[in-house]
Amino acid sequence: MGARAVRTDPDDDAGQRRREQHGWYLYDWACSVYSTTVLTVFLGPYLTEIAKAAADADGYVHPLGVPVRAGSFFAYSVSLSVIVAILIMPIAGAVADRTGRRKPLLAAAAYTGASATAGMFLLGGDRYLLGGLLLVVANASLAVSMVLYNSFLPLIARPEERDAVSSRGWAFGYTSGALVLVANLVLFLRHDDFGVSESTAVRICLASAGVWWGAFTVIPLRRLRDRRTEKAAGAGGAAGGWRQLAATFREMRRQPLTLAFLLAYLVYNDGVQTVISQASLYGSEELGLDQSTLIVAVLLVQLLAIAGALGMGRLARTYGAQRTILASLVAWTLILGAGYFLPAGAPVFFFLLAAGIGLVLGGTQALSRSLFSHLVPPGKEAEYFSAYEMSDRGMSWLGPLLFGLTYQVTGSYRDAILSLVAFFVLGFFLLARVPVRRAVRDAGNPVPERI
Repeated sequence: MGARAVRTDPDDDAGQRRREQHGWYLYDWACSVYSTTVLTVFLGPYLTEIAKAAADADGYVHPLGVPVRAGSFFAYSVSLSVIVAILIMPIAGAVADRTGRRKPLLAAAAYTGASATAGMFLLGGDRYLLGGLLLVVANASLAVSMVLYNSFLPLIARPEERDAVSSRGWAFGYTSGALVLVANLVLFLRHDDFGVSESTAVRICLASAGVWWGAFTVIPLRRLRDRRTEKAAGAGGAAGGWRQLAATFREMRRQPLTLAFLLAYLVYNDGVQTVISQASLYGSEELGLDQSTLIVAVLLVQLLAIAGALGMGRLARTYGAQRTILASLVAWTLILGAGYFLPAGAPVFFFLLAAGIGLVLGGTQALSRSLFSHLVPPGKEAEYFSAYEMSDRGMSWLGPLLFGLTYQVTGSYRDAILSLVAFFVLGFFLLARVPVRRAVRDAGNPVPERI
């Protein structure tokens, strides 16, 4: 027996919609600081340093008795966090769909992640296991919260509003990340003036991301509203969550070209996410760059990602989204190839690499979401975008795992960064094989002049 229909149309009251939309933007403002300050800048180098302090004479740590190179510990922890997330996301999604109580679930995920992030202030000495545990909890909580956060979009915005609303949330996130990174840079560079050590400054920066995340989450929780829903028949919980996900993918088999695009996105996006999470580690460990250089580089990425997205959007209007994304994947491949040859101790070249990443980062992500929206059958937007989010997170463990394994085998971060080229090359060929115009027609949508 299937689920009964659930009303998910946005409110007719424009003022109420705008109020909820403004609150929705501020969750991106709240949680994006974790992605920039913690995952991209500080935690990789700092956790690796802690792991090295705990390592044996051969450079290995032994979590649960497993020998792991200290330099691979962060990458493996990121992979584990993604595996945990993809086990939990279908359960959270199923409970949200069955009960309509998204806000309590969003609050639980957000404050679990914020608390784990704030707890990173306790890292130090040789507490690498604590650091790995907090990373797994925080990263998995962020992923679960984003599924719930995204599920509000069809409820607070009409179809014609969603592109603009989604883009504004994305812009809010990049803006908050840049603002907090500026404050982090001041504290890190002038830690002596503030009377703290460099290690303490890093721990304050890590913990401040958790405080920021928790503090600003209050606003969306006050402004967003849960909608009443009729409870679906059938089993709930973990089994129901996985059954619901399986049913979605069975439905998607009727749209093989949409599924083919999703596979291509799943592959090349894993490369994108791995570059984001491992670039600072590469800069600090292989190139010998200091933390202030890494912070400036990430700020450069944040600012240019916005400009890059706008620029690639204009290119897409002329050449089509598919061709523009394919060009960006070629650019990603060239950027990683250049990264392999970067000289150590040369910040200028690292800044040039960061500028290249920034110019393609925002556009690759924004155009992928936009292109996918044309491949979704009318009336199935929420269902298909749930699968899109699972694809976004679903293989993001493989890139960090490959990165960590390559370093484990070769002892070289240059080889590790070069190994990620495989994701962009394979993603390029998979995407190039998708006949996008036919895919749009098969989904029952009008074909744009440029696609």
